[in-house]
Amino acid sequence: MRDPRAELAERIAGEVALSEEPGATLRKWREEFDVTQTRLAEELDVSSSVVSDYESGRRENPGIRVVSRVVEALLTVDERRGGDRVRQHARVLSAGFDSDVVHDLREYETTVPLRRFRRAVDAESVVAGTAEVIAGHTVINSVEAIKRLSSEEFYRLYGQSTNRALVFTNVTRGESPLVALRVVTPTPSAVVLHGIGREDLWEHAPALARADGVSLATTTLPLEELLETLREFP
Repeated sequence: MRDPRAELAERIAGEVALSEEPGATLRKWREEFDVTQTRLAEELDVSSSVVSDYESGRRENPGIRVVSRVVEALLTVDERRGGDRVRQHARVLSAGFDSDVVHDLREYETTVPLRRFRRAVDAESVVAGTAEVIAGHTVINSVEAIKRLSSEEFYRLYGQSTNRALVFTNVTRGESPLVALRVVTPTPSAVVLHGIGREDLWEHAPALARADGVSLATTTLPLEELLETLREFP
């Protein structure tokens, strides 16, 4: 596998170059790296207004040299903080998926109580399930996964252990993830549906979860906050 840092740099630069709004795409990545305009400007040795002008489109579309400098600055800041974003990208790439399909994928060194996981992501339990501990988690964009992955690839999302929690984002009622899981064996220990409350849940979801012994919960924690929490979990 290629160097994850180089792979991520290439992906960001390519996305900006192909974007109809390159400034907005640069802003998206800056926010993804949790870097303020001021911090980025310091790294680039320019004023904050220059960064703001590029992101807002007030300046001409940034050329490849500007984009390369911004990408290098974001990666450098991440490295100084411990390299969390690059490591996250490497984990997803090593599993064979794009990061817009799989937001995060982790295996824990030891098993963790499931109730602790639910508490960390501010999840409301709907079905208790049979598992009490998990050994990892995967955060999946449910729409992109269903659109782009084969059943074999979906199975591989479980990673090295099936004793894990799957967090599905981009959910409206939860039908698609739960129906899809019915055709995959073995099933995960837990499913968390992100972006909806218990009252918005598909009426048949609890019954499907019980049938497979899967813990089911919902959470409305903002996605970036959820990902930030899981980057430091457990």
